[in-house]
Amino acid sequence: MKMTFYGQFVAGEDQEAIKPLIRRNQAFGVGAVLDYSVEEDLSAEEAERKELDSCTSAAEKEMGGAEQREKQYRAHPGFGDRRGGVISARTYFYADEAKCDQHMETFLRCIDASGGSSENGFSAIKLTALGRPQFLLQFSEVLVKWRRFFHQMAAEQGQAGRAALEMKLEAEKLQEALANLGIATKAESQHWFTGENLGMSGTVDLLDWNSLIDSRTKLSKLLLVPNMQTGQLEPLLSRFTEEEDLQMKRMLQRMDVLAKRATEKGVRLMVDAEQSYFQPAISRLTLEMQRRFNRDQAIIFNTYQCYLKEAYDNVTVDVELSRREGWYFGTKLVRGAYMEQERERAAQIGYEDPINPTYEKTNEMYHRCLDYILEEIRHSRKANVMVASHNEDTVKFTLRRMMELGIHPSEKKVYFGQLLGMCDQITFPLGQAGFPVYKYVPYGPVNEVLPYLSRRAQENRGFMQRANRERDLLWREVKRRLFAGSLFGPSH
Repeated sequence: MKMTFYGQFVAGEDQEAIKPLIRRNQAFGVGAVLDYSVEEDLSAEEAERKELDSCTSAAEKEMGGAEQREKQYRAHPGFGDRRGGVISARTYFYADEAKCDQHMETFLRCIDASGGSSENGFSAIKLTALGRPQFLLQFSEVLVKWRRFFHQMAAEQGQAGRAALEMKLEAEKLQEALANLGIATKAESQHWFTGENLGMSGTVDLLDWNSLIDSRTKLSKLLLVPNMQTGQLEPLLSRFTEEEDLQMKRMLQRMDVLAKRATEKGVRLMVDAEQSYFQPAISRLTLEMQRRFNRDQAIIFNTYQCYLKEAYDNVTVDVELSRREGWYFGTKLVRGAYMEQERERAAQIGYEDPINPTYEKTNEMYHRCLDYILEEIRHSRKANVMVASHNEDTVKFTLRRMMELGIHPSEKKVYFGQLLGMCDQITFPLGQAGFPVYKYVPYGPVNEVLPYLSRRAQENRGFMQRANRERDLLWREVKRRLFAGSLFGPSH
């Protein structure tokens, strides 16, 4: 098997076994994003049981009440197995805290391997591997409700339909609204809006608003928002038990350990995107890591899924935060790996489909987000982006815009990324031409990467057609060089 499918898509069994492939790729100017791709081989029933159990709080199990949470941010039977319809991403299911510690140790070894086998390497992690997904669900719901409340108040001030960053609430009117709703007296809310920069302009924008919820916030009233349908104040977070509180803290501690190790080893840490009901929390936690660890260079990279309708708003808001606070913005742009599953879940459970309606719209969104970041690179040289795409048009678009904006590949601000075993006709010419380009390099023991490989096999039902295309391209190049008398010389 190592000579066949495994050899095509997996670099080797362990840190030592992958070194020859990494060195070989480096000789052609191609770096590595290391990704330890071992998955538990669970049955669908077992995966479902684990997911439903780990996404429900102790209070909800004891007294019910899960139905009070928004549909999108609850665990649902039939969608517990998050592997359904997902072919290009590995999936973790929560077992217990010891298992999360094991995952952290695995990621630490991956960071060490990345630091030891290549310069300027990346290492990929998933936050669902590091803690109980209940917190990601609940925190996502908090963030989404908090942002929605801001948009509702903006609409009341006549600003509906504006871009996220263009909405600015008049602080005076906002304080009156908060007092009328019973969330805070004017004196209390005045105190919230008198931070160093907060509300100095007399207006409050989405970034000011978001800054009121962070790890230092102890204002319990901030975690109440009115339900516009009932007119009642509702808590954003259900109460945690002491054990749940500890589990949440441990998740944050594991992230901290990984970020520190990556900084020590000079490895960039790529936080993968996941399902839309986890993603607001994943993005926010990654952002908090960026604020701490990206002061001098981009170490932590967030991932933005451009098939999401809200992708552009998310990118622009986070770039603006990095500008205001002066840290280095690092991102990987992808189209997204969970489309089929996301659409089906939204349709069956009954909430708005978070995904763009067509592939063309997703392409437009990808290029729009990418262009915004490229403009930011030209403006400040503090943003960094990995264009993670197998789409030749996207690669050509990026190269053209880099030239137009005067971004030279040697600045190492724009990276390209493709999966190992795929699209070599894009990766290697970019590496040879001096562009920072990377292969996503899965590795792990044969038996334990089988779940990953089986999905990769599904994805590559069209693999033979692509392989034939690559063979034709290579044969054409051989003939061109043969007739030009430069078969064994460099390509010009």
